[in-house]
Amino acid sequence: MGKRTTTTTRSTTRIMRRSIFTFLQNYQYFTSTPSLLAFPFAVSTLLSQSLVYSSDVFPLIHSRLRSLFLAAGFPLSSELFSLLNLKLSQTILSFLFVSPFAYSFHLLAKASVIKTLDQNKPEEDTRRVSSSISLFIPLLITQLCNSLLILAANATCFFILVIFFNFLYVLGISSPGSTMLVSALGVVIYSIVLANAYIVSNLALVSTGIERRGGFISILKACVVILFQGRNATALSLAVPVSMSLAAIEALFQYRIVGAYNNGGDAIAMIIEGALVAYLYTLVLVLDTVVGCVFWKICTKDQRIIDEEETYSYKIEIEDRDGKFLAKSMSLHEIIP
Repeated sequence: MGKRTTTTTRSTTRIMRRSIFTFLQNYQYFTSTPSLLAFPFAVSTLLSQSLVYSSDVFPLIHSRLRSLFLAAGFPLSSELFSLLNLKLSQTILSFLFVSPFAYSFHLLAKASVIKTLDQNKPEEDTRRVSSSISLFIPLLITQLCNSLLILAANATCFFILVIFFNFLYVLGISSPGSTMLVSALGVVIYSIVLANAYIVSNLALVSTGIERRGGFISILKACVVILFQGRNATALSLAVPVSMSLAAIEALFQYRIVGAYNNGGDAIAMIIEGALVAYLYTLVLVLDTVVGCVFWKICTKDQRIIDEEETYSYKIEIEDRDGKFLAKSMSLHEIIP
């Protein structure tokens, strides 16, 4: 267990160092074209947190979800599910507000970064942009499939929780302790499933950009790389610093910009400072795409080496029997049991 943890830490450190080095190698381009393309998405994401609670639709969505959970048999008296209902309502409304920018500007920024890292020869910025537009349609198809994947992951988790709570109700176990235990276990399982779903979705976009093929096939390839090859720990450890950085920038925006707006601060200063915070958010998004590309290339390279070893590792023995030479081939698995 300790050896595996050490290996995961070394692999994560190596990928992060290579990603930062790659980002600095193309610093002039990454801080201009992809960052400007992702800027509208960053602004909409930062503003969505403030616009959600002030929207007239938020109480409607919150009440509808509460009625749905009540009909499904969830113990709404639990504080954990009250918080989950609140966060889920916020997520749904934020998704509706951000999705036009996520399906357009954010995908164009990702296509620009992936095209730059995937090409063999350097190109001019205008050619990079025009060539990255050709990746937009496959990325859009994959992003739509990713949305279905996230929706299916949420629906599956809630379906399992409904079965658990109704099973406890049938058995007559309805004490606060058991309800809290099942609620906490359900939140942990829900977080793990959702985190893996987001990681698979992010890597599926990278796979689409590199291989020029979009749709569910990219999601299946990402699942093979992350889940079946045992790289989910590395993928999670790579996603944690990026997620923490984005959350820190969002908190900074709420503290500096939204707080100044509520206190009646200077409008010009808020606009300038808000633009700087949003630009910082775009740099983290670009770095996240670079990390995904480096991680994907390392995974596919390691798998290719393994396939070559399994394909070409043979021992050939030549024997002389009565003046005739006989050849016998043995694979690596037959030589080394």
